[in-house]
Amino acid sequence: IITSLTLSLIHILGFRCAGEEKRVGTRTVFVGHRPVSETDAYVEQKFCDNRIVSSKYTVWNFLPKNLFEQFRRIANFYFLIIFLVQVIVDTPTSPVTSGLPLFFVIIVTAIKQGYEDWLRHRADKEVNKSSVFIVENAKQVKKHSEKIKVGDIVEVKADETFPCDLIFLASSNDDGICYVTTASLDGESNFKTHYAVRDTTGLQTDDDIDSLTATIECEQPQPDLYKFVGRINIYRSNQEPVARSLGPENLLLKGSTLKNTKKIYGVAVYTGMETKMALNYQGKSQKRSAVEKSINAFLVVYLCILVSKATVCTTLKYIWQSNPFNDEPWYNQKTIKERDTFKILRMFTDFLSFMVLFNFIIPVSMYVTVEMQKFLGSFFIAWDKEMYDEEIKEGALVNTSDLNEELGQVEYVFTDKTGTLTENSMKFIECCIDGHKYKDGISEVDGFSHTDGPLRYYGKCREELFLRALCLCHTVQIKGGDNVDGLRVNQECWTYISSSPDEIALVKGAKKYGFTFLGHEADYMKVQNQKNEIEKQRSLNLTTHFECFNLLFNSVLGKFLLFCKGADSSIFPRVQQDEIQQTKVHVERNAMDGYRTLCVAFKELTQEDYKKINDQLSEAKMALQDREEKMARIFDDIEADMHLIGATAVEDRLQEHAAETIEALQTAGMKVWVLTGDKMETAKSTCYASRLFQTNTELLELTTKTMGDSDRKEERLHELLLEYHKNTCTLRHAHSLIFFCLSYRSWTVSQEYGLIIDGSTLSLILNPSQDSSSSNYKSIFLQICLKCTSVLCCRMAPLQKAQIVRMVKNTKGNPITLSIGDGANDVSMILEAHVGIGIKGKEGRQAARNSDYAVPKFKHLRKLLLAHGHLYYVRIAHLVQYFFYKNLCFILPQFLYQFFCGFSQQPLYDAAYLTMYNICFTSLPILAYSLLEQHINIETLTSDPRLKISDNAMLQWKPFLYWTFLGSFEGLVFFFGVYFLFQNSSLEHNGKVFGNWTFGTIVFTVLVFTVTLKLALDTRFWTWMNHFVIWGSLAFYVFFSFFWGGIIWPFLKQQRMYFVFAHMVTSVSTWLAIVLLIFISLSPEILLVVFKNAKRKNHQCSGGEEAGLRMLMDQSKFNKTR
Repeated sequence: IITSLTLSLIHILGFRCAGEEKRVGTRTVFVGHRPVSETDAYVEQKFCDNRIVSSKYTVWNFLPKNLFEQFRRIANFYFLIIFLVQVIVDTPTSPVTSGLPLFFVIIVTAIKQGYEDWLRHRADKEVNKSSVFIVENAKQVKKHSEKIKVGDIVEVKADETFPCDLIFLASSNDDGICYVTTASLDGESNFKTHYAVRDTTGLQTDDDIDSLTATIECEQPQPDLYKFVGRINIYRSNQEPVARSLGPENLLLKGSTLKNTKKIYGVAVYTGMETKMALNYQGKSQKRSAVEKSINAFLVVYLCILVSKATVCTTLKYIWQSNPFNDEPWYNQKTIKERDTFKILRMFTDFLSFMVLFNFIIPVSMYVTVEMQKFLGSFFIAWDKEMYDEEIKEGALVNTSDLNEELGQVEYVFTDKTGTLTENSMKFIECCIDGHKYKDGISEVDGFSHTDGPLRYYGKCREELFLRALCLCHTVQIKGGDNVDGLRVNQECWTYISSSPDEIALVKGAKKYGFTFLGHEADYMKVQNQKNEIEKQRSLNLTTHFECFNLLFNSVLGKFLLFCKGADSSIFPRVQQDEIQQTKVHVERNAMDGYRTLCVAFKELTQEDYKKINDQLSEAKMALQDREEKMARIFDDIEADMHLIGATAVEDRLQEHAAETIEALQTAGMKVWVLTGDKMETAKSTCYASRLFQTNTELLELTTKTMGDSDRKEERLHELLLEYHKNTCTLRHAHSLIFFCLSYRSWTVSQEYGLIIDGSTLSLILNPSQDSSSSNYKSIFLQICLKCTSVLCCRMAPLQKAQIVRMVKNTKGNPITLSIGDGANDVSMILEAHVGIGIKGKEGRQAARNSDYAVPKFKHLRKLLLAHGHLYYVRIAHLVQYFFYKNLCFILPQFLYQFFCGFSQQPLYDAAYLTMYNICFTSLPILAYSLLEQHINIETLTSDPRLKISDNAMLQWKPFLYWTFLGSFEGLVFFFGVYFLFQNSSLEHNGKVFGNWTFGTIVFTVLVFTVTLKLALDTRFWTWMNHFVIWGSLAFYVFFSFFWGGIIWPFLKQQRMYFVFAHMVTSVSTWLAIVLLIFISLSPEILLVVFKNAKRKNHQCSGGEEAGLRMLMDQSKFNKTR
């Protein structure tokens, strides 16, 4: 209604905004809630309030919502069903035995999630209740932030945070400029300049701003931080309305901070959960580790074992009861109700009872232990002092602890180049002007600088033109220095700030040659030339994705000049073709040296051309729909027939230890791919410097150069794919030169291949034309990639990076992928990979914020994967196998006991032991082991990458079967060892007979001591905490048994375990049996440890580094088997 009202009013006034068209998905905002005409009634606008809600629960929905989410987990739901069966059906065990562990898990998880949500509520309240000042009736009114409505005029003072998304109206500066930092949004701490609409810059008081009558038409909320389309219509009495375009430079985002400006006025356009900050904090898709998938697979196996045991016992029970004497002995007559019950119903009830009796084979407490291990273990990464960077004063950061073990299983590493492998610290090296190379202030004429044909400008004039372009064609701002009469003095205190380090390097390079950029003043850029004269150039900055334009009137030359700076691939097609060759040679040579290159071009314009361009851009900027497409069409016209001046070379140094890190990762068996937007030559040089490509690596190229003629690109692509496929796949075995075996290892020395592909060729492969006969491009390309030791993808768009990662991730075997980058253009591939790592670099913190882990430098990846990842994987794999093993040891004697009690569902263990086995007696030792164990020390793991465990080896079926066999063997020893001991049931000197509860208690005692001592045997890295929890758990079991037996707490003497444990330990035979059975149960493990230690001593005697390495690798293989 409001939009229609506004458009009708504009039509009545005879005014039509430039760029007016049918709009969809826009909103109209009345500034200050004032209608554009006093005769019109103001209709209250319906937009969301400014409350931020990041919490998940409320007081009313916490209990039902949290319980619903927890019981969606299969294990929790399974134990809930078991608990309900125990409550409803007459089962042999109390509902407490399964209900208590289940409720313990549910309560602990609920408390943890409730506490986290309470913290979110507290943070929301702090933001929503913060004070803001709103201008109402020419007065400032203090309100809570949550009370801001769309259309309110808000005043923000220096160093305050913007409470919502505001359209910038005016500031304390006369030029209508303000500076903000967006560190909380994208991590960039440098100042960004925003501009007020020129018609409102003079409204610098409450009275002035309150007199403004205007409407803002803009797009509906969307999350892109760098995109905004709108226009403001300003109404004045007795005058035609004025329309001005609005873009990202006019929008002040919530979460940004005002800097170096006393105050600003802005009107709220997006509030609350519709702000760009809120829209960008959407939840990411949940990543699942390979360990979780293995746990689920093992869980299915144990469920099958559980069902099998229950089925066997139910069947044998009715076979045994087929004898009338067994079915109804004289001392246990059936009731009438039992006789009248249907047999099928009785069988089903018995089956459920056996399921309840054996249900402890499923380790419900394992899930809590795994969660605790992941959460607590993640602190070791953050606490690692070797991963702390003194330069930025930060260490590693863990954004999610669910993927710790995945770090040790990475098979493919996808890395960005600039800022990840390199420092992203740019240094101006040289430039060339019309083929002449300039380095260190000296013009050099070499064999590459011959020119063909006449030039329009010669000598000094051409140099000055090039340097002016470097000084004026950028988005650099100046911070610091003193401002006197509009000019900055004390240049030593200056700091150039920009979102791009390249631009700062080029401005500094121009300064070295005598042209100094002095900053902005309104629509002018000030430059100090080589004669120390101050030039003021009126400019119009235009920026696209690939080029930076500056349209200005040069007061010295008296001409309109359009400068353009961008990559050679963008500039060369837009300049005179006869001017390219002399500069192209320098560009290619600089790229081969590893330098980043940019080309500079210019174009002279007449005053009519300037006016035409200005009018076209003004009209395009007024469009609310398809603004970018309309401006792109104008840019295409502007860019035609430009003149190439020269090119620049900027060095981006390789990060410290980047080459050694890549070499270590490749030695560990990982394949490293570089995905970058840089040109091929520069990226290729960096790959050689970082040892991604070796001197003997045969490079296969799939680039625009190798594609040749554009008419037959797909044919040529097909030919090259078949040729490379033949080389890498079919003939690979023929290239093997040496093959021999030594002890445990074998080497195959074969030809190494490296692949180079660019973005345009990748588009042909992933999106072939409809009439293409070769629909299997992607399959062939993927096979080639997988056979190559390393791959370089250059000229990649962010979406293409994610496509590459997805393609490899979905190949056969689903290899574990890792993406690492430092910029916003790397976020897509970081989110796509199994593990995403962000570098806390100079391109902002978008990558670090969206990653699973963040590290200061690329070199830290080595320790993160080879040491932390390796240990996390070994620890959690041992935890999972150990839980299934100890529960099988626990339940197998219970199953065997049924054969000796007539399948009567009689429990072997007391209910207290059933309940506390997993919660108290055996939980802490494995938790401590999973946090502290180091089977190989960290220094050795970091220095020798060959110790990496690949292919989820410790959670494959072979080690799982080994642990299952071990659990079955020990369960048999526990039961039958005690059974043979009870052949003479009179175990005391006075002839007293031990009963079934004593039998079960002896079995349980052997069980607890055996599984705990088994973990002690597996421990290689002992700390005081390991000693405390292992021996403390055993001591607690003994204490609890005395307590439960009524020795310490006499009020328990009425229950069935009264004095059972005390009587048991008075028997010498029982002590001897317990010790003997523990030794027999652990004998396979003890023999393995003795054998391994003997082998280690043998290696040490033989001496040598090679022997030590073999010993470590043998230990690693031993751990895999276990």
